[in-house]
Amino acid sequence: MARHALIELEAVLAIVRHGSFRAAALDLGLSTTAISNAVGKLERELSVRLFNRTTRSVSLTYAGRIFVAQIKPALEDIQKAMDTVRSQQETPSGTLRINAFATAAREIMAPLVLTYLQRFPQVHIDLVTEGRLVDVVAAGFDLGVRSAELDPSDAIAIPLGQMRRMAVVASPTFLAGSTVPQLPHDLLGYPCLRVRLPNGALFRWRFEKDGEELQLDVEGPITLDEASLARIAVTNDVGIGYFMEGDVRDDIAAGRLVRMLEDWTPPLAPLCLYYSNRRNSSAAFQAFIALARDVAAGCL
Repeated sequence: MARHALIELEAVLAIVRHGSFRAAALDLGLSTTAISNAVGKLERELSVRLFNRTTRSVSLTYAGRIFVAQIKPALEDIQKAMDTVRSQQETPSGTLRINAFATAAREIMAPLVLTYLQRFPQVHIDLVTEGRLVDVVAAGFDLGVRSAELDPSDAIAIPLGQMRRMAVVASPTFLAGSTVPQLPHDLLGYPCLRVRLPNGALFRWRFEKDGEELQLDVEGPITLDEASLARIAVTNDVGIGYFMEGDVRDDIAAGRLVRMLEDWTPPLAPLCLYYSNRRNSSAAFQAFIALARDVAAGCL
């Protein structure tokens, strides 16, 4: 029987994990063709089909389910052995994979990610941003970043501690000659930028003051699902926007945007870096955790 390359087995598990050849290819850093060829080669050598493929879906055959059930523990043991060896390295190197919401990724980029890369240039960081919650371990990530209230109960979490707030802003030109909104409900009389969530629902602007909480379904000329696009629209006088403070802090300081309703946007839950318990983590992983703790303690 032919000896199978590890990548062929990893390709099978990646397809099962992500549900598609394309997503598996992105996970492994390969082309879709390379993933397809690896699986095809393995199926020919085994003389059995592992996947049922259509133009819209991929699913395991009965033989594929048996195969995956048997190789998955073995590959996990191999990965543990590799992690054990890597943990003996004195110089951090290799790749760290991090999953985060886009807003969270922007907040940790300068103080944590870029600082880490400057200190440890032999490490490559693969930072993936997406709006949905994922199981970082099952999806092949080393670490995750999300709001503290969303951390998995079985994970180890490091509160990063940065102050986080929302900010309601508009350009000075847009507000010229108008009365600046003093209460959240005043916004209903202005064109606002609508925000679409990853699940397709429209985001309701949230406010709180002195124990009073409310959500507004604002109206406006445009709906967007990406903060950088919304910032372009607001700075070009399209309407009032609702952002993470960190995304528009420089614009406010430079006078490009005017902030309003600040007393209605109290602090939010801090971000947390979280990960599963690892007995034999790599030097790169340990160094990232140490730096995150320094950031959390305000040492940077």
